[in-house]
Amino acid sequence: MNLKVAVLSGDGIGPEVILQAKKALYAVGVVYEHDFIFEDALIGAVALDKTGSSLPEQTLNLCLNTDAVLLGAIGDPKYGVDTASDSGPENGLLKLRKELGLFANIRPLKPFKGLLDVSPLKREIVEGVDFVIYRELTAGIYFGEKKLNASGTVASDLCEYSEDEITRIAHLAFQSAQKRRKKLTLVDMANVLESSRLWRKVVKKISTDYPDVVLDFLFADNAAKQIISNPKQFDVILTGNLFGDMLSDEASVITGSIGVLPSASLGGKNALFEPVHGSYPHAKGRNIANPFAAILSAAMLLEHFGLTEEAKKIYEGVEKAIEYNVVTIDLNSDTKFGTNEVGEFVSNFILNKDDLMYFNNDNVHLGQSTIV
Repeated sequence: MNLKVAVLSGDGIGPEVILQAKKALYAVGVVYEHDFIFEDALIGAVALDKTGSSLPEQTLNLCLNTDAVLLGAIGDPKYGVDTASDSGPENGLLKLRKELGLFANIRPLKPFKGLLDVSPLKREIVEGVDFVIYRELTAGIYFGEKKLNASGTVASDLCEYSEDEITRIAHLAFQSAQKRRKKLTLVDMANVLESSRLWRKVVKKISTDYPDVVLDFLFADNAAKQIISNPKQFDVILTGNLFGDMLSDEASVITGSIGVLPSASLGGKNALFEPVHGSYPHAKGRNIANPFAAILSAAMLLEHFGLTEEAKKIYEGVEKAIEYNVVTIDLNSDTKFGTNEVGEFVSNFILNKDDLMYFNNDNVHLGQSTIV
């Protein structure tokens, strides 16, 4: 298979972790005889610095004309939190999602066995957790009309959803539940929000098309508690943009580090894959950022194109790295391995399925392994 991939490394640790994802895809290409053509483009703060726009037209055009987008991270503290206009780097990502029609964000939560004791939650709570969050991504309060009065003392953000916007992601979530444990939980605030009442109405109607899936409901505040106290109860969580943003980040603590969580953002024609973590500017250039989330995002990219065996190989590489304790500082404070060494280990595992004798702690630490 030949795939053209737009690579938007972005800001902070983005370029470092995306490099490791590209190594893994390169190794997959060698072993399984696929060609991955990578084309780099700017987005976020680095794009603002060089072009004056957080999403240059050249970047958007590239993304519209590739098979998939691989994104690193966006954000730089020097730009503050102003995302109301193109003066904020994060606005580039919001615009990209809208322009590509990426209405469904998918975040799987399944802790690796080797990291169960790294989670701040008790092992008996974490072990066996396996759920996925479907977050609506291009509507709601993030994209609604924003107002600020002349004196700067009153502000408002409109949370608006249409039936069509709810319907398209609800079908994807139900279809996912059918392939899993056949349970879907809608998270909303239908007790106080009219937009949430519309979500319930539409999702209830759609559920009749999926009689084999059990549908239940949780208010967002209760869902936040349940994700921590009893996460095993969940199979597929469906929710809107704001609640999905918060709950998926909260759920990341289950795995022990946000640095291991990948995600996919899908639309009718386009697909984008990115780690859940942010740009982590304090770690930039220090070779300490966890690349697992970016590498696993590459695995989700492969799954999207039906390359399940290849994706499985990447998952196995990450599992083996964890087993060998080839991890970054967020997972082991005493580690001597960094971002590059972890990425090289995973790539080498893919290239050397039946032979790990090449691996020597000193060699990998010195960056002398197969992929450089």
